[in-house]
Amino acid sequence: MKNLMLSACRALALAAVVVSTGNIAHAKPVPLDRIVAVVDKDVVMESELNNRVEAVQRQLSDRNITLPPESVLKKQVLEQLILENLQLQMGRNGGIRIDDWTLNDAVTRIAERNGLTIEEFRKSLESDGLSYADAREEIRREMIINRVRQRQITSRIQISEQEIDNFLRSPEGQASQQVEYRLGHILISTPDNPTPSQVQAAEKQANNISVQLEQGANFAEMAITYSKGQNALNGGDLGFRTPEQLPTLFAEQAVKMNTGQVSRPVRSAGGFHIFKLLDTRGNEKVMEEQINVRHILIKPNEIRNDLEAQMLAKDLYNRIESGESFSELAKAYSDDPGSALNGGSLDWISPETLVPEFQKAMSDTPQDIVSEPFRSSFGWHILEVKGKRKADISNQVRRNEVRELLGMRKFEEELEVWLREIRDQSFVEVRL
Repeated sequence: MKNLMLSACRALALAAVVVSTGNIAHAKPVPLDRIVAVVDKDVVMESELNNRVEAVQRQLSDRNITLPPESVLKKQVLEQLILENLQLQMGRNGGIRIDDWTLNDAVTRIAERNGLTIEEFRKSLESDGLSYADAREEIRREMIINRVRQRQITSRIQISEQEIDNFLRSPEGQASQQVEYRLGHILISTPDNPTPSQVQAAEKQANNISVQLEQGANFAEMAITYSKGQNALNGGDLGFRTPEQLPTLFAEQAVKMNTGQVSRPVRSAGGFHIFKLLDTRGNEKVMEEQINVRHILIKPNEIRNDLEAQMLAKDLYNRIESGESFSELAKAYSDDPGSALNGGSLDWISPETLVPEFQKAMSDTPQDIVSEPFRSSFGWHILEVKGKRKADISNQVRRNEVRELLGMRKFEEELEVWLREIRDQSFVEVRL
């Protein structure tokens, strides 16, 4: 061991002497890292690009997808990193921060979704050659980017009741009532305001890809190699979505395709699209337990303390037990303005929308029997259960889903526009 240490020291000393002599003056230094893109006031480093490329390669290999040439993959990944960098800069400038508590909660939920504890999640990452610390920071980056997108885009989107009605009446809306589509997508893009020759070149490439797909080429591999869409590095797989979650052009194609079918190239303002319907699945009715209940609420206030509120509630309970009208006493005494005018009726309501104390009292009280006074965070209550039922709330849920998912569609359409805008408006110098 001592001899090895001495040998190592002599080697280091010799190296220092050699470097200091003029004989090696013209030797080129070996860079440990270098800039591959300047992005406004920040940069993308080669190490960052290589790490992301390796991660993508691992993911594709796990899915048995043939990798495109490394030069092609690097260009795809670098463009993704440039867009991420721009959004992260916007997040920093806008004061968006993800503290460690929020990050820990997100990491825990990711681990739980995969059926793992945090320690198991850490070991799983390490077995794949990934650092737990790096994975945490990648999750933090994604959370910041999502918040930037929500802040920049969501405020521009409004969904009216008329839009929901129009969608539900449309052929697309009718077709989407019980079906979700898993769509594959390849985009051969054209520049803004393209010349005829640029359009012709993109169309030729799209037709060539279409022919290869008809001859049995792997759709995911072609997407990774050629597509400029947001999901290119995922093999073009958009996942299961209802038509309203998809951009209009995508939905129009999905509803008329059969599983496994590949479309011919479809032109849009952004270029030429090729679709493959990977799978479909249906939706089921949504049933909800509902209770028809009425109540009287007595709140403590400036002239009535909690004990006096309890005593008044007890007095009203005794009067109802003696035969007085629940409805009339609710109108006269209840401090719940939303139900008092209706004789205390909350109509048919889901128990999950009520506070736990109210839920328990409803559960413990037989139908058509008035409960004794009980306390909640709102004050003192008396309630009577008038009926129970299982209700089909599919229509209500459907409208809520349409509202949310039309918003998602508009969000995704606006996101594509916004990403192009920030890319075009930013200073980007690629040095790859």
